[in-house]
Amino acid sequence: MAADITPREKMIIALEGGTPPGLPPHFELVFKRTEEFVGRKRLEKPDLEGITGDERQRLLRDNARMWARVYERLDWAVCTGFHGLDPADQARSFSYFRGAAGDRIMLAGFADGTWHMPNGTNMMEMVVQLFDRPDEVMAQHEETLARGMGLVDRFAEMGAEVIFMCTDYCFNDGPWLSPEMFAEHVTPYLARLVEHIHERGMFAVKHTDGDIMPILDQLMSTGIDGLHSLDPMAGVDIARVRELVGPELCLCGNVDCSLVHAGTPEETYDSAIYCLTHGGVDNGAYVFTTSNCIFEGVPLENYFAMLQAREDFGAPGESHELPEEPRAYARR
Repeated sequence: MAADITPREKMIIALEGGTPPGLPPHFELVFKRTEEFVGRKRLEKPDLEGITGDERQRLLRDNARMWARVYERLDWAVCTGFHGLDPADQARSFSYFRGAAGDRIMLAGFADGTWHMPNGTNMMEMVVQLFDRPDEVMAQHEETLARGMGLVDRFAEMGAEVIFMCTDYCFNDGPWLSPEMFAEHVTPYLARLVEHIHERGMFAVKHTDGDIMPILDQLMSTGIDGLHSLDPMAGVDIARVRELVGPELCLCGNVDCSLVHAGTPEETYDSAIYCLTHGGVDNGAYVFTTSNCIFEGVPLENYFAMLQAREDFGAPGESHELPEEPRAYARR
């Protein structure tokens, strides 16, 4: 069965709380190293400024075909490559991608409708607003949720199968809101958004960096199908998360991006093996990915080491006996 099942089918099994056969499904939230694989960068919104008509469609079609080749080569289960484009261009890209890749890979949309953590420029204003103008804050929550639901609707019409909700809630030392305030200002709105995503026939995966442990129970309570990124740089241990959430919540992660970006291939490999062991292949619904993204500058040998760990560890029920001697991590 494992030889016949597609990456998309594996991903669906994992998001439904099961353990797919064969190697665990794999994807990255963002991947910006396409130039080394196919000689061109991913297409984003600024690249299309001033371009219309047939030429615009040609660029979108070529970009979609490029992603189909890259994903096939890297055995990805989810297409995440179009979210840097306008919604109309994403919709056309979805169609082009299906023409190139068939139904082997899931289509993903990015949408959220919940209150984000502040940045360095607006933190004081958000805190003052929170305490001095609470009615205004609650009205903003409803407006933000409505916009998020509207974007979910657009993605449903475009044929997306999974929605990644990418609002961050946490710093490395914990959530920016106390758990009590998070329960008032975020959790009920996230639950409503997840319900709306499910009503539109899609899976809901929540992404947030930072130390999520104080709010993990609340994130679980919203009905999400998957949780990403389980940030090890913030002290989040995937083994502990699996112990707390049980086997049915799909965990997406969490190969340490600090190692993927700046460590050695051997360190990356070891981090990947830890995730596969404890995340994991044999003890719950699991998708293999980094704890964030593959940006420009990430050494490809580290990413290849990560993929090698996935192959070496193997499928559910196998011995997971690893090579005794270090190996050269093969290019893909």
